[in-house]
Amino acid sequence: MEYKTLYIAGISILLLFLGGCAQKVKVRALEPAEIDRVAYTKRIAITNFKNDRVGLAGKIEAKLAKFQIDGKNYFRVISRNDLKKVIQEQKLQSSGLVDEKTAVKLGEVVGAQAIVSGRVSTPTKQDSYFYENRVKCADLKCKEIVTYQVRCMKRLFSLSADLKIVDVAKTDIIYADTITKGAMYKHCSDDSRALPSTEMAAQNLANQIADSFTYKLTPHYRNFEVSLLEDPDLDYTDRQKKLLEVSLEYIEHGRLDKAEQFLTQLISSTGEKSYVAFYNLGVVKEAQGDYEAAKEYYEYADHLMVEPVEEINKAVVRINQLIAKRKKTMEQLNR
Repeated sequence: MEYKTLYIAGISILLLFLGGCAQKVKVRALEPAEIDRVAYTKRIAITNFKNDRVGLAGKIEAKLAKFQIDGKNYFRVISRNDLKKVIQEQKLQSSGLVDEKTAVKLGEVVGAQAIVSGRVSTPTKQDSYFYENRVKCADLKCKEIVTYQVRCMKRLFSLSADLKIVDVAKTDIIYADTITKGAMYKHCSDDSRALPSTEMAAQNLANQIADSFTYKLTPHYRNFEVSLLEDPDLDYTDRQKKLLEVSLEYIEHGRLDKAEQFLTQLISSTGEKSYVAFYNLGVVKEAQGDYEAAKEYYEYADHLMVEPVEEINKAVVRINQLIAKRKKTMEQLNR
């Protein structure tokens, strides 16, 4: 009896916990590049990097050349073969972080608006040893279990790169940074999997550095979730409760258009007094990318609040940020 009581209590707590998780909507928002000035210098060239045994310059070049936003190339990347010819003809040194004067000369000859140069560190590897506990049966029937230890090794890899972008027209540095990436691997004596070689690990880290560098220079989409309000804030009639319930079901199935219809009816039937209806409709419009409409509905919900509602407070701040970021992104895309 005691066990049964505890079991029922546990199930009840679990159901209460699950019931407390609010339904959420996935939102995909376009955000501007972190390094805004690069949007003015989209015709770009990448020099050979010093000590670049991992091919980082080529990786960055490929990622910038392939990067698209809404199906359109963001950069015009000048061929490294063309750049190499100019370097040879002009007898310029292209290894390492070229100075602004050399970068400007290179850019002027090949028609680049910006030049990327860099220096790559030698990959580092550090090993340390430790023991881990294991258990096994002491006999065939496994009546007893014994504990034993196996020797293990932890291997840390690290790679850094100094990267710089020079504005050809203004002859100054747009952006300079040192990007470091690391990885940890573990191998025990009873593990059949082998540790990666330094070369393989360095290649993976170089890809990560190239991704981080590209991310800073380009607009990108960010995915996040927004919670809905599921409980009436007024004394809803049975029909109004049904309108809210059905709208939430359509949202759950990705039918935002149908949810919008039912939420609009709910707003009308409550005499425009329900902040829940206005807020949820704002979430729908935000998920559809109609930020101006979402802002209007969020402000209606905010006006109707008697006591602070966390979701609405967050929404009012968030939608203003999204509008500002989208404006900045469109400016970058249109330059």
